[in-house]
Formats: sequence, C-alpha cells, structure tokens
Amino acid sequence: MPARGVTPMPFTRISLHQSYNDTQIMQISDILQQSLETEFAVPPHDRFQVFERLPANQHVFDRRYKSAGRSDSFIQFHLLAGKPRSVEQKRNFCRTLCQRLQTKLHISPDDVMVMMQFNTADEWSFSYGLLLSEEV
Repeated sequence: MPARGVTPMPFTRISLHQSYNDTQIMQISDILQQSLETEFAVPPHDRFQVFERLPANQHVFDRRYKSAGRSDSFIQFHLLAGKPRSVEQKRNFCRTLCQRLQTKLHISPDDVMVMMQFNTADEWSFSYGLLLSEEV
C-alpha cells in the first residue's frame, strides 16, 4: 500500500468516435501520459485511463461551441486528479496535449476538449476498500 500522504494520480476518461482503431488509441494514450508527465509531474507508471469508443448517436456535441468547427474526430478528455494544479500548469497541459495530438496524429486542436476536476485523498480508494487518506 502507498504511504500516507500520497496524492492520487490523475484518472482520465477519454470519449471519442468508434472509428478510432487500437493503434490510434494507444498513441492517444501515450501522448496523454507524456503530457501529464511533462506538465503535471505525474510519475511514468501512474497511468489510469478509460477509452470510450462511441457511435455518432452516442457522442453528441456542439460542433461550433468555442471552436472553429469540430469534426467526427472530436475527443473529450475528462481528467480527475487529486492534486490541484496552477492555472499555468493547466494551460500548459492543454496546449501540450493539443500540440502533440496535432503533430503526431493530425488531430485538429478544434477537435480536442479537456475538462479537469480536482479532489482529495478522501475521495479515492485504490484497493481493499480503504480510502487513500486511511492508508498507512
């Protein structure tokens, strides 16, 4: 068990169109993890991600809200993290993620949406039914 005072790593749910293949999913996963390591100082092995490949009728979004135009390649990253980050860290993370997705996978920044939430060790249990804050 981790020592008391350990901050939970980010957990990310990634929702995207079902047309993404397994290779692309792994590339997105790697890009996300690299961006978390670079901008949020997340350790390399702290990788907790869930990918949801959805048909168009289950991935409903406004194609123009705060965007020049979203395509079917639209990806939503919903990140839940235990350690609050500064505005600068959050900004750098979003920019780094978008830049890497565009460079490596040709995914337009218009097709990348990031939502972040932060919470405490009392709201995580990794195993044994113990809250992270209770672990010794």
